[in-house]
Amino acid sequence: FASCDHVLVQQTQVVGADPETYNVQEALKINQSQYIYIEDSDISGAWDNAVDFVAVQYGHVQGNRIHNAGDWCMYLKGGSAYFRVESNEFFDCGTGGFTAGQGTGFQFMVPPWLHYEAYDIKFINNLIHDTAGAGMGVNGGYNILLAYNTLYRVGQRSHLLEFVFGSRSCDGMPGDPERDRCETYLAAGGWGTTVVGDGTNFVRIPNRNVFVYNNVIYNPPGSQSQWQHFTFPGLESGPSQVGANVPLPTLADENLRIRGNIIWNGPPDHPLGIGEGTGCQPTNPTCNETQLVAENTINTLEPQLIDPAHGNFRPVPGGNLLTATTYAIPAFPGGDQPQPPLAPEGDLSNTVSLGRAGDSRTSPTPPGAYVE
Repeated sequence: FASCDHVLVQQTQVVGADPETYNVQEALKINQSQYIYIEDSDISGAWDNAVDFVAVQYGHVQGNRIHNAGDWCMYLKGGSAYFRVESNEFFDCGTGGFTAGQGTGFQFMVPPWLHYEAYDIKFINNLIHDTAGAGMGVNGGYNILLAYNTLYRVGQRSHLLEFVFGSRSCDGMPGDPERDRCETYLAAGGWGTTVVGDGTNFVRIPNRNVFVYNNVIYNPPGSQSQWQHFTFPGLESGPSQVGANVPLPTLADENLRIRGNIIWNGPPDHPLGIGEGTGCQPTNPTCNETQLVAENTINTLEPQLIDPAHGNFRPVPGGNLLTATTYAIPAFPGGDQPQPPLAPEGDLSNTVSLGRAGDSRTSPTPPGAYVE
């Protein structure tokens, strides 16, 4: 789908090809469109992504099975905005399960969403399992909520969660069709570049207001992440950032909040992912080593799920998840989106009133996709 408006895909099966064949790049690809709704469908089979949205605003992705892809199962990028991604199942993917943002050629974006890779994404009540890379990520996102999801057997080749820079290039060579948009968008205040890419000189796109609350991440013995729990890079102020209109220094962890998550992954001393040159240093008031250890339950409580190895991710009745510590999710601050151009603010509320099965979430409510 390209340049579409008001599209509903419901109870549809989309089958591409096994990633190893390299026959299908994306199973469902949507570009430069608005009001897109994907419901109760099964989408699979791509060497890149099963679902790939570029510059798509307004809609939801609910109740789907999205799987069998070589890269991410799904991402929303290129200035995609105002999506609720809820009660889906993501599995059998390579790079990871779901990411808000990634990397985009500047000329493929649409005004006024010319800054962040993703805006106002609510990713809630989802199941993510059996991904070689990270279960969830944010790559250049603004006002992103990742809450009440259940992750199982994720990140074996790397890490569980990532909060990294998005990337912005101007694709192709001078004289190529549509490449002059890069200059137009940069002059309008967008974040980007006009230089010919060499694989390293892309603009790093920051994250701001990423809230990660009350998720369950369970890697049973033999499936721990290879290196660490989290990945967050340090600040960026290199030559590619100069003249790109991005804030300097460029941060991947500005107002990053990770609270109320139950993590069981590897030994008690498995690294968080914080060290010299990374993000979430002691000077960061919302994300630092002391805060992460104090406000999350990391390798001290093995989640009691009914039978996750066979697809039952509900908490054991009366089990330890029902009394685990969670936190109320605050609203996004608002009034801090970049301009010009000024994109609509979106929904600042982060209320999650229902669980995956439609149960009401009262306060306090257990972590993970299911209330009971």
